[in-house]
Amino acid sequence: MQIVGAVLDRTGAPPPYATSGALRTSTLDLDPPGPSELLVRIEAAGLCHSDLSVVDGSRERPVPLLLGHEAAGIVETVGDAAHDGTDGTDGTDDIAPGRRVVLTFLPRCGACAACATDGRLPCTAGSAANAAATLVGGAVRLHRGPEPVHHHLGVSAFATHAVVHRTSVVPVDDDVPADVAALLGCAVLTGGGAVINAGRPAPGDRVAVVGLGGVGMAALLVALALGHEVLGVDPVPAKLDLARRLGATTARTPDEALDAGERAPVVVEAAGSARAFETALALTVPGGTTVTAGLPGPDARASVAPLTLTAEARTVVGSYLGSSVPSRDIPRYVDLWRAGRLPLESLVSARIGLEDLPAALDRLAAGAELRQLITFDERTTA
Repeated sequence: MQIVGAVLDRTGAPPPYATSGALRTSTLDLDPPGPSELLVRIEAAGLCHSDLSVVDGSRERPVPLLLGHEAAGIVETVGDAAHDGTDGTDGTDDIAPGRRVVLTFLPRCGACAACATDGRLPCTAGSAANAAATLVGGAVRLHRGPEPVHHHLGVSAFATHAVVHRTSVVPVDDDVPADVAALLGCAVLTGGGAVINAGRPAPGDRVAVVGLGGVGMAALLVALALGHEVLGVDPVPAKLDLARRLGATTARTPDEALDAGERAPVVVEAAGSARAFETALALTVPGGTTVTAGLPGPDARASVAPLTLTAEARTVVGSYLGSSVPSRDIPRYVDLWRAGRLPLESLVSARIGLEDLPAALDRLAAGAELRQLITFDERTTA
């Protein structure tokens, strides 16, 4: 079938992306789903810093690449349910056409040694597929004429449709709107999981979040939903204002927080920069846990005093995708949302179309947005 999607033809193009021409909307051919795969009509997809890091060259990926890794959609076609030998699932026979699914960017086979770490380590098979820019098992289902187009983290959601492996999706009920379901696939899994799975604050613990983009604000919301006092830290005044409106007990710039002597037992770094990591360490109390969930550039380096870690019995935890098991964690966030305790709708700062993506990347790079959500009219994706 033919679809329309946003294809990145080269990485490292200089901003402004609205005029660089590196990302353009193209008509593509999408193969039918193979064994253990699903054809999904995309309803909503979020624009994340991880997408920007591929565009600006901070994260190396093969091109051409169909971007997008955080999304929700409706299953239209189910591939052969017979087990194909590449994962630990029973195929696709548990999902019927018409079901809404959350698309997640780290497939989990559930059978490898990494999956046995309860989310601490990323799945071996899923990581290998993501690095190769294929689906689990090595398939490439996207083409532009005779040219194959690579998959972005097993999802490639900046398009009207996607073929994904069963291990990349989690079903949700129809009462979960597409806007909310899309955010569950990255922002909430990463930010919320950094709190719940990696930080593990005790009842009554204060939680600090450094970096209030989409992931950081999701961490703040989840911590609030669990009843914690929350300190939000960000250099952008508008984001501090939003954090206060959402319920943050205190919201300060990094310098203000350090000058005021703010500290917390659990501190989540969600900005993806060396300075943010250093700030998060400085805000952590002796005996506390610093969780680093942001993804800085590969050349970034931070200064750490080992004596502080030893003498103050500190713990530093790396958390990829919130140390999450999506099939376990997404239902928990849905329950919090249903109970009115997790207002995920507040993370959506703008709704855009595919044609708006280049300019949206510029706004994201400027720190002006939380989550810009690409939404699709069903009539245009039929």
